[in-house]
Amino acid sequence: MEILDDIWGKGNTLTSLQMGCRAIVIFIIALLLIRLSGRRSFGMKTASDNIIVILLGAILSRAVVGASPFLPIVTASFIIAFSHRLLSYIKVIIKDSGKWIDGKKILLYDEGEFLLKNMHRALVSYEDILQAIRLSAGNEDFSQISKIYMEQNGEMSIIKKI
Repeated sequence: MEILDDIWGKGNTLTSLQMGCRAIVIFIIALLLIRLSGRRSFGMKTASDNIIVILLGAILSRAVVGASPFLPIVTASFIIAFSHRLLSYIKVIIKDSGKWIDGKKILLYDEGEFLLKNMHRALVSYEDILQAIRLSAGNEDFSQISKIYMEQNGEMSIIKKI
């Protein structure tokens, strides 16, 4: 048992080797937790997806540096990952729950007209929209654009005319 304490360490007086060992274990645990929470936790980047990334990073880092006891950290992290998976499942089975959890898309531009009220609500400027068009189409030509939305994840979707 003393050998394990030498490798793992205790408290906040950890050596580089002890922190390295903890980092390897936490990496494996984090990988398992992300797999538990689902692929969307790093793919969609909605509000709930960003929360899990921030919380897991903050909580799991405490185990690496020995700032908190190991088992409660892993337990809290498991609960966060499970909660994220549960919220994602709720969004799948309950039709309108997604807009309450992550928000809904906002129409910013419609058939030649900028919707200033919606732009203010989304905190988007005219320049932000021009940038999205340049990144999408390579120019600032509105003649081929029907609608522009601010999506739940903060990205802009540009719908071209048919």
